[in-house]
Formats: sequence, structure tokens, C-alpha cells
Amino acid sequence: MNAAFFALDRQWRFSYVNGEAERVLGRSRGELLGGDIWQLFPAAVGSDFEAHYRGAAATGRERVFEAYYPAPLDAWYEVRAWPAPDGLSVYFLDVTERRAAEERARASAARLALIAEAGAVTGETLGSGAGEDAALQRLAEAVVPVLGDWVIVSLAGADGRMRDVGSWHTDPARRGAVARYAALRLASIPPDAPVLRALASGRTLTVPDVGATIGRNLPPGEVSDVFWTLDPRTAVTLPLAARGRTLGALSIYRSAGRLAADEDDIATAQEVAARVALALDNARLYEQQRGLAEGLQRSLLSAPPAPDSAEIVVRYRPAVEVAQVGGDWYDAFVQPSGTTMLMIGDVVGHDTEAAAAMGQLRGLLRGIAYRDGVGPAQVLSDLDAAVQGLGMRTMATAAVAQVEQDPEQRDAGLTTLRWSNAGHPPPLVLHTDGRVQALETERPDLLLGVDPDTPRSESVLTVRRGTTLLLYTDGLVEGRDLPLDEGIGRLRAALADLGDQPLDRLCDAVIERLRPERLQDDIALVAIRLHPQG
Repeated sequence: MNAAFFALDRQWRFSYVNGEAERVLGRSRGELLGGDIWQLFPAAVGSDFEAHYRGAAATGRERVFEAYYPAPLDAWYEVRAWPAPDGLSVYFLDVTERRAAEERARASAARLALIAEAGAVTGETLGSGAGEDAALQRLAEAVVPVLGDWVIVSLAGADGRMRDVGSWHTDPARRGAVARYAALRLASIPPDAPVLRALASGRTLTVPDVGATIGRNLPPGEVSDVFWTLDPRTAVTLPLAARGRTLGALSIYRSAGRLAADEDDIATAQEVAARVALALDNARLYEQQRGLAEGLQRSLLSAPPAPDSAEIVVRYRPAVEVAQVGGDWYDAFVQPSGTTMLMIGDVVGHDTEAAAAMGQLRGLLRGIAYRDGVGPAQVLSDLDAAVQGLGMRTMATAAVAQVEQDPEQRDAGLTTLRWSNAGHPPPLVLHTDGRVQALETERPDLLLGVDPDTPRSESVLTVRRGTTLLLYTDGLVEGRDLPLDEGIGRLRAALADLGDQPLDRLCDAVIERLRPERLQDDIALVAIRLHPQG
């Protein structure tokens, strides 16, 4: 038989042993026959071997199982125990190599899954806006128990100083101790500690005896007590480095009873650290570029004027998705004659090209509109002609409103709103009686950049002092979760509900009500409230 076989009598004494059993058990027939199995193999007492052998004898049913026997055998066995009238027949195979191969395959799969998970959770957390600390805490939770029993993640600040921002332990009861050690260790470890050397050198460091390297050098007190409570045996410390910059460090610890990290473990940890560092660096570069682009865009959106007997408020909110910079813009200024001009627009697209086109259009429109005797329709027609004549190849929506008043209207407490719209969402008027009116025509005009010869319509509305006019871009009223018509309806309802608030609070409140979550698109708005005149 190529399988090991032995028989036990009812007193658990060996009654037969074949040659393969001698080889596998490391004992001769002479040593085994007549001997009590529990005395010859004391480690079997209380183990799966005893439970299954006695269970088979008691029930009369075959038991098939796998179990490990410690040194001196130090092997895994696949066992078939068959009860018979005169005792127990046992067939068994040494499956140590097979188990080791399976364990290697499982460990390899776990390491590959960790590499994918670490990059995914870090990128997802950074993309959600939760911040670097939250992303590295999620990394700490992903690393154990695949690479170690507990972990601390450190982050280097802009000033070069390091702080521990994430920690985790595979044992929930010890997570508080790890967090406490992370809060204390940087102020207590020596200058040549592995984590500091990893940061300075940019190299992976293995620590075969953490107690001797770190524990014995800690000052007496809480930090030392917590360290020895955790009792780490081996560790690997890796820099989080990307594009020549070291952003932080990953320290992975193993406790007693677990072998030190092998080459595959270290290679996996290095891949995880590299991916996380690249995600961090990409997020920082993105934030720098976004901040620059947003700053440039905001620099093009000037502060509103303060005309007599009126208040003008403007708002600009960049999206938290896409490129964080786009073509939304507003403008407000007073013509030489004292007439107030309000403008809102949105260039097609959401990127730096759209922002550049926005700057050009806004500058052109300012120059075209800053002259007396020209109305909103003529302003948009002249802008359309300039777009074609200058070869800008840009399309945009825009709405222009002109606020004017003659002496008779002043005496009567009235004002004229003159407006024209090139494919933009309709401005809304909040009347003094609480009504909300959309400034729209039966047939909307084309957006800019389509046909410069298209006629532009102009409409006039007379309102009482105390009226509020709101111009806005579609990011406020349209998105993946909000159809345009429904969004405009919500905005009208919000204006009706919130219209008694001061104008600056009103503008903030309508944005918060319509877009309480992350913005899917840029939002720009400009509002004017016509105060009663003395």
C-alpha cells in the first residue's frame, strides 16, 4: 500500500502497522505494536485525532479529516478512521506539502487582493474629499492581517515633521493600545529609529527584533508600557515615496507566533506603499492645479458694484467633480449714465479651455456693454459677431439684464428691467408681493456662437422697488439627479420661501437648499435687490 495504515484494538493499542506507517510515523513496528497510542503520541491527546478516533469508535461510523501533529512529526495528515468489531483501522497520508502549496496559493491571492484593495480604498477616500488622514486610516485597516498583526501609518507634513495618522490591530481588544502607542511613539523614539531612517533614506527596512531595536530604547513610562503590552517581535518599515518625494511611512509589525515577513510579503508591502504614495501625490498635485485654476477663474470674477438704492450680491461655487474649473461666469457694472448691467453666462465645456474662453467672452462683453444707449439684445448680437469675427469657435449661453429708471419712475417707486437671453436658464424675479416670475419668452433665442446673424429679442418688465432679480447658471438647477424644469421649479419655490431674508443670506440659502450635497457642476449667480428710494 502506498498509504500508511495501522490498526488499533479496543484498548487503543497498535495491533498492526504497515511499512509506510513506520516511515511516516518515524517508528519501527517493534516500538509501536502493543503500545498505547496516547502514550506513544501524547500530542494527540485532546486534539482532532483523539476526537475523531473516539468518535468513530463510539458511533461505528467512518471519520475522514485533516489534522496537524506537532514536532517531532511536524506534519499535516489526511486521515480515514474506519471502525471495526475488533477496534479501529486508520489510513493516513502525509499532506504537508499539499497544505503548504495551498497555503502559499491562499497567501498569494490575499496579497494580490490587498494590492488592489489598498490602491482602491485610498483613491476612493481621497476622491471623496475625506482627506489624507482618513485615506491612510483605511489603508491601515486593509493591511492587517495579510501583512502583519498591527500597523501604524505616518504622514510627513509640509514642514517635514512627521505625525502618525492611522493605526490598526487584527485584535479589536488591542486597537486602543496601538492608537495610544501611535500617539506617543514619535516623541519617544531615538533619532535612528527604523521609521525615521526609512523616511530619510527612502529605503525599506526590516527589523528582526523590535524589542531590542525600539523597546529597550524607550523612556520609562506610558509609551514603554504600551509597547511591551503590544510586544511586537519583527517589523517592516517602508517609505511612502512617489516622484522622488517621501510623503510618509508604513510600519508593519508581527507578534509572537508569526514568522517574520518573507520576500513575497516585503514585495507586496512595497507595492502597496508605492501605490498609496502615488495616489497621495496625485491628489496633492490635483489639489494644487485645482487651486491654481480656481484662483485664476475667481480672479476673472470681479466684486460687484454698489449702485445707489440697490444691493448686488454674487456667488461662485466650483464643482467638486470633473475638472473643478469651467466656463461659468457672472458680471455686474454700472454704465457711464448710471444704468446697472447684470450678466450671467456659461461656456460649453468643463475644463481649462472652457475657463479660458469664459475669460475672453466676459472681457468682450464688458467692453461691448460699457457704453450708453445700448440694450441687452444689441449687446448679445455684438458679442455673437465678435465671437465669429475673432474665430473663437466657442459656444455659450448668456443672459443680460439692464436696470434703468427715469425721474417719473423714481417718484412712483418703479424700475424697468430690460433683458435678453441667449439660450440661458430664465432669470427669476421675486416681486414685493411674494410672487416669483420667470423672465422667459415663448421662443428662446439661440445660444452664442451658433449663428451671428440670428435676431435677438429684448423684453421689458416694470417692477416696484423692493423687487429682487436673480440670474444663475444651470449647475444650480440641473444635474444627473435633477431635470432642468424640476430644478427651476425648486428654485422658484425656494425664492418664495426665503425671499424675506437679506440678499446675501438668500443667495447662500438657495444654493444650500437646491444643492446640499457635492456639486456636480459649477454654480454662478448674481442677484440685485432694488431698495425703496427716499
